[in-house]
Amino acid sequence: MDSQTSQPSQAPQSPHTFQVDLRGLVDLLSHHLYSSPKVYLRELLQNAVDAITARRAEQPDAPATVRLYAEGGALRVEDSGVGLTESDVHNLLATIGRSSKRNDGLESARSDFLGQFGIGLLACFVVAERIRVVSRSARTPEAAPVEWTAADDGSYTVRTLPHEARTEPGTTVHLVARAGAGEWLSEERVRSLARDFGSLLPYDVRVGDEVIADLPAPWDRAYPSPATRRVALARHCHDLFGFTPLDSIDLDVPLAGIRGVAYVLPSAVSPAQRAGHRVHLKGMLLTERAEQLLPDWAFFVRCVLDTDSLRPTASRESLYEDETLAAVREALGERIRAWLTGLAAGDPERLAAFLSVHYLGVKSLARHDKEMLRTMLPWLPFETTDGRLSLEEFAQRHPVVHFTRTVEEYRQVAPIASAQGIGVINGGYTYDSELIEALPSVRPGTAVSELDADTVTAHLDAVDPAEELALSAFLAAARARLDPLGCDVALRAFHPLSVPALHLDDRAARHEQARAEAEEQADDLWAGILGSLRGSAPRARLVLNHLNPLIRRISSLSDPELIGTATESLYGQALLMAQRPLRPADSALLNRAFIGLLEWATHTDPGKDDRR
Repeated sequence: MDSQTSQPSQAPQSPHTFQVDLRGLVDLLSHHLYSSPKVYLRELLQNAVDAITARRAEQPDAPATVRLYAEGGALRVEDSGVGLTESDVHNLLATIGRSSKRNDGLESARSDFLGQFGIGLLACFVVAERIRVVSRSARTPEAAPVEWTAADDGSYTVRTLPHEARTEPGTTVHLVARAGAGEWLSEERVRSLARDFGSLLPYDVRVGDEVIADLPAPWDRAYPSPATRRVALARHCHDLFGFTPLDSIDLDVPLAGIRGVAYVLPSAVSPAQRAGHRVHLKGMLLTERAEQLLPDWAFFVRCVLDTDSLRPTASRESLYEDETLAAVREALGERIRAWLTGLAAGDPERLAAFLSVHYLGVKSLARHDKEMLRTMLPWLPFETTDGRLSLEEFAQRHPVVHFTRTVEEYRQVAPIASAQGIGVINGGYTYDSELIEALPSVRPGTAVSELDADTVTAHLDAVDPAEELALSAFLAAARARLDPLGCDVALRAFHPLSVPALHLDDRAARHEQARAEAEEQADDLWAGILGSLRGSAPRARLVLNHLNPLIRRISSLSDPELIGTATESLYGQALLMAQRPLRPADSALLNRAFIGLLEWATHTDPGKDDRR
């Protein structure tokens, strides 16, 4: 057919074929571009909305209606948009053909109105075997209505219709379901999808007689009071995401055309968990799984927003990573940061409730933001030898802020350090050591020092040299027994008296121990390599408390074998007190020491009668 023909004709024209491989395109759309067949309805709604927007740009008072009717495996979508002439239809098909050959492909095909209509319409072949479009142009009122009928084999026909076939401008799309896809065109499914995709559309959209759009958006509505607004937004969050939020944060970025709300999760989540946010583009739901919308540290919120500036990918199911998205991400992060700062300044109870659940998120933010760290200093909780305190409180109590980098190191030194008057913070939890080391940058004059085994040992009281010399035989026997385990023995006097022995090591000692174990199990080649890595790293040590009555009694023993068994028992008990993971050698030692002590305790001298 001549693309310029304008005379009405009801006679079917010879079938044409698309200038693209339609079967291949449908496969691309259904298996590679779109995540689900449900997007066909979004594309139909988007086409209708685009057509209405185009008509209102020229006729501001033009009607703005979209009607969907589903029945018997068929769907009809009517809009009052700008409509098409026969020439527009042919140009549209040519646009689709060109878009498949251009370097920027489908995405660029959506950059103008006709291209958007074309790709959106072809997406319907994911669920339909036949598409029929009847349209009348608002730009050329004298032009006859045009009918375009296409099949999923790539053929199509175009014909003009009598003027009475469609008296008003606009477009009607008829779909007939393909085999096995009838459920997607059922009235219930169409209504559900229309609500999901079109709840924020600015036009009169209905499925049958049911109004779909629910405007203004919940975050833009007027409420009698802030409390009423919070309740309404909490209800909206529950309906949308399935949870009742701790709080809601307004997301208003006028320069980026963004309005929305972030809901604070009521329970803790892993910082590594990727959050899914709902993003509407000019009212149409674009995606409910936008992961890159917020900074990584803001994993404790779920967002829903509408924007007119962010760029969708070709599938219109996610956001294109570009400078605009990066700027929006930073701006939204600022809104969440401002909310936290506001809570710290004016609502400490709500802040405490939030931190009890999401302190990890705030700590993550404070690592990179000195102002946030300064603001949160009185609120962020840390495990210390003085109980759970903020860094600010702890620094006020202690001239030097000592900390350990691992939980195991903290458990080793905390009881002894506390008894010696040394305050220690457990920096072994996520982000804690980084925040402690950053403390001087926001609290000038604060001294921060990592507490290791050497520092703790230095704070313990030395034993009188004469007494230690008198115990040299005992210490030699004890050291000989623990030497194969890579552990030294030291004698000190410290509090509390109830602690008989303290196992101390640091990361360097543990690395050397792991290297030695690997060397023992390696073949000759690797044993030689590992042996060459042997350094002068400090060994672990078992510090015996000379003030403890049990240690005094054990140190008076003269039997080397009994001293060794007692030393192994003290070593195992010290490991358990430090809650250190036991190596196979440590477990074997504990079993051996326990059996040895039982044998010693039940040993009977043959020269004496049995006691019963």
